[in-house]
Amino acid sequence: MNSLIIKNANIITLDKQNTRAESLLIRDGIIERIWNTSEPDPADSKECAGVEVLDLEGGVLLPGFIDTHSHLLMYGQMLNYVDCRSPFNKSIENIKARISEEAAIKSSGEWILGWGYDDTLLLEKRHPTRKDLDMAAPDHPVFIRHISGHFGTANSKALEMAGIGEDIVNPHGGYFTRDENGQLDGVIHEIPALEYIFPFLPSPTNDEQISNIENAAKEYVSQGITTCTDAGVGLDRGEEELNAHIAAINSGKNPMNMRLMILHHLLRKDGPFSGYTSDQLDKELKRRTQNKISLDSAKLFQDGSIQGLTGALREPYFCDGTIKGELLHEQQAFTEEMLDLHKRGFRIAIHGNGDRAIDSILDAFEAVLSKSPKADHRHRIEHVQTALNEDLDRMQRLGVAASFFINHVYFWGERHRRIFLGPERASRINPLSAAVERNLLFTLHSDCPITPISPLFSIWAAVNRVTSEGKVLGENQKIDVLEALKSMTSYGARLNFEEEVTGTIEIGKRADFVVLDKDPLTCPKMEIKDIGVLKTIISGEVVWQAEQKTYTNS
Repeated sequence: MNSLIIKNANIITLDKQNTRAESLLIRDGIIERIWNTSEPDPADSKECAGVEVLDLEGGVLLPGFIDTHSHLLMYGQMLNYVDCRSPFNKSIENIKARISEEAAIKSSGEWILGWGYDDTLLLEKRHPTRKDLDMAAPDHPVFIRHISGHFGTANSKALEMAGIGEDIVNPHGGYFTRDENGQLDGVIHEIPALEYIFPFLPSPTNDEQISNIENAAKEYVSQGITTCTDAGVGLDRGEEELNAHIAAINSGKNPMNMRLMILHHLLRKDGPFSGYTSDQLDKELKRRTQNKISLDSAKLFQDGSIQGLTGALREPYFCDGTIKGELLHEQQAFTEEMLDLHKRGFRIAIHGNGDRAIDSILDAFEAVLSKSPKADHRHRIEHVQTALNEDLDRMQRLGVAASFFINHVYFWGERHRRIFLGPERASRINPLSAAVERNLLFTLHSDCPITPISPLFSIWAAVNRVTSEGKVLGENQKIDVLEALKSMTSYGARLNFEEEVTGTIEIGKRADFVVLDKDPLTCPKMEIKDIGVLKTIISGEVVWQAEQKTYTNS
């Protein structure tokens, strides 16, 4: 029996009474005793005899952070790609130079992949085109992906290999842009169009995928994450991505508790999990991984990205009064697919950025639940960026939860204010205070690799709502620190149907913890993002620790 005593800790339990404690006992990964003294109660000396002791010397112990929406596998893959992000790259010329450097070390005809470019941060204020990439690497197929994940640019060789010619017809919900002469310029918009090129991109080997996940997981646990939901399994490479997650868990390279959102097309009649119920798929995942991977939900999209003008809005974009974005699915077919998944027992998670997409999603949920009522379904909407109060009211009535992409306030807030949404709509993106007022179940997320993975940063963003220029965006949508902490811990456990297992520090729950060098409830609010993570503990085992102790009492 593996046992551990943690003592001399500042324990923030985040239970219903917000209890504080100072020491605890773990057996076989489960919390067995909690004491409000720095050392275990002498009355329990027999139970504590011979048990390994971890002295935190005043460090702050919290429930481990629960990440409910990011892309672990995608992030691991992109760590190997050419870095096209800004401000690292100030212009398209910078990106071309980096691609040329990559071409110089690769064999002719070998793929070059890049990620992270942002047209709105480049000096040229446009997407790189096929001509740009042809100049940078004329002898290689090249594909670079936008920071949002919703767009990309391919050069001529890549388009040719994918069979994307001048006669291509735009799919519903996506399109291929053309230059002033009506010729394809290489820029590909949205998932339905990107699916034309995904199958032709080089597939990593099984060992490479395990390594990719391992590298990403190291960064996740260094940020105190103990449970992670990959929010798009099957998006780029279908069932291959699911197998990669399973292999990484079984090899011991990923220590986190994993939950997977499975792309809806894998669950259709022609998919590998056709006819599966939610219970059947969950049991299969658990069987193949000794209960280390669970099914989270079936994942769908109903619009794109606001910064790409493809998020579906009720009112036009601030920068272009002719554009409102587009819904990805026709309403009736969308509702019918959701009803099928709902009846098969799947919790459904749907990407919705624009308020028109959110309205469409709620229309579908309302129709589904009227035909097949189910209590406590915890269906969810992802991102929920521009939800109006009327949308939040419907979510409350229907019991639909929210996972807010709060990091947008910092990373894109100023551009939402000036370019995409205008001052009024931008000030209420990610309306957290309004969600709290309605007692909605919600969590926060980074959508990594769209923004860096850091629960403490997301908490900081929710509390302060400060943009990259140091301005507050939506003062009245701030929430307090305790609420923000719960949104990354106990609320995440509830969203995951695991509130009896994790999310708070209580007897009988799994010993998943993060150790911090400052107390986020007492340190200055603007310093929360700079708090140091000292240890990450999963099921009572230290899986990561900082190289040097920097404990302070704040």
